[in-house]
Amino acid sequence: MIDLTKGKPIKVILLFTLPLLLGNLFQLFYNFIDAIIVGQTLGKDAFAAVGATSALNFLIMGFAIGITSGFSIIISQRFGANDDEGVKHSFAIGLFLTLITALVLTVIAFTMARPLLEIMQTPPELIRDAHDFLKAIFGGMVFTVLFNYLSNVLRAIGDSRTPLIALIISTILNIILEFVFILGLHADVFGAGIATIIAQAFSVLYLVIYIKLKVPVLHLHKQHFKFDKKEISKHAALGYPMGFQSSIIAIGSLTLQIVLNKMGTDVVAMQAIGRQIDQLAMLPMISLGLAVTTFTAQNFGARQYKRMLIGLKHSVIINVIWGIVFAAVLVTFNQFFSGLFISHSETKIIHLAFEYYLVNGLFYWILAILFVVRSFIQGYGNSLVPTLAGMAELVMRAGVSVLSLVTVGLIGVLFSSPAAWIGSVIILVPSYFKITKDLRHRSDQEHDETDELNETLEII
Repeated sequence: MIDLTKGKPIKVILLFTLPLLLGNLFQLFYNFIDAIIVGQTLGKDAFAAVGATSALNFLIMGFAIGITSGFSIIISQRFGANDDEGVKHSFAIGLFLTLITALVLTVIAFTMARPLLEIMQTPPELIRDAHDFLKAIFGGMVFTVLFNYLSNVLRAIGDSRTPLIALIISTILNIILEFVFILGLHADVFGAGIATIIAQAFSVLYLVIYIKLKVPVLHLHKQHFKFDKKEISKHAALGYPMGFQSSIIAIGSLTLQIVLNKMGTDVVAMQAIGRQIDQLAMLPMISLGLAVTTFTAQNFGARQYKRMLIGLKHSVIINVIWGIVFAAVLVTFNQFFSGLFISHSETKIIHLAFEYYLVNGLFYWILAILFVVRSFIQGYGNSLVPTLAGMAELVMRAGVSVLSLVTVGLIGVLFSSPAAWIGSVIILVPSYFKITKDLRHRSDQEHDETDELNETLEII
């Protein structure tokens, strides 16, 4: 467990980021294996079918997972302020709201999966497999959401190692079950979804046992479930906007997916490959962003305002460097990356993927800034501005993709994601300057109060 309020800011941020990065690598490794097994054994259509579900999956699951991030920010702030009872109450409230939300979303998503795929104009040859995959994923949503909530809570109190171990267990089990269900039982894409849910359930069990045995600050008793309206409102006011933020961004992705669906199976397959590569590019960005959220929240609770600004500056620099370097590697070795997911004989898809890499790669550095600044603002406790930034992403991504469909075609559609990232950053910038100004003012006040106290003590 790392205390993010002590030590050199960038050092503790990176130490906290490392387990997050490794965990995300294992998650990405599973996603790669899943995509490789489906693409290389079940064929292009099955691979494209799973890829066609990503935006819809992101829409539903992103909301549920987004709220858990919001709840954990309050826990992190209270942990930084050494308020153990406050941590327990926040944990209980977040657990209650998470379970209720997950159950409601399960019913909605399970019922609406196929109609939504049809509304998205998913190619007819893909819709059956896509629906089978979503039935499995949405049917076990509660385990996925609980895993994310418990992981976020542990990170909020400075433990990024245990969620990593849980994720490793889940990933290894997932890969084993993938082979069993797809290659052994011939359960096709439905089997891939079932494998994921079973693995998530085991990881939830591991985290529950670990908290029971090793984390007293998260041990709950009857009194911690006595909620008042003010506390519930406070958690809901931070958690649900973050969930809506994820969903708003997902609607933009959904619009993009609809546009791409109109362009045929090859383009859908290109998008599926591109999403996998985007995940690899975003991996360190997301991991560092999560660390910045916890770092900011804990230090805000501990009133370490100057320290927050130092951590922010260094994190932005590191993330931007990664975005530039990865883009160069991706473009240089584009055929290798595409060949992981699809046969080299599919030359059209590989060429389309190269165009995708060129367009997105040019703007990965913008995305790097977006992840850090948005995480910083969320850790500060502001959920409204990131939500507005998510709306800007929706407008830009949807607007550019739809307009390009009827004008310049695919190359214009590919620019919809970079346009969304730029639009989001533009919204975040004014808030960034306002918050940093506020933190400098708070830091100066703390310094003045300390000087006055020292002078008083000297007089005494």
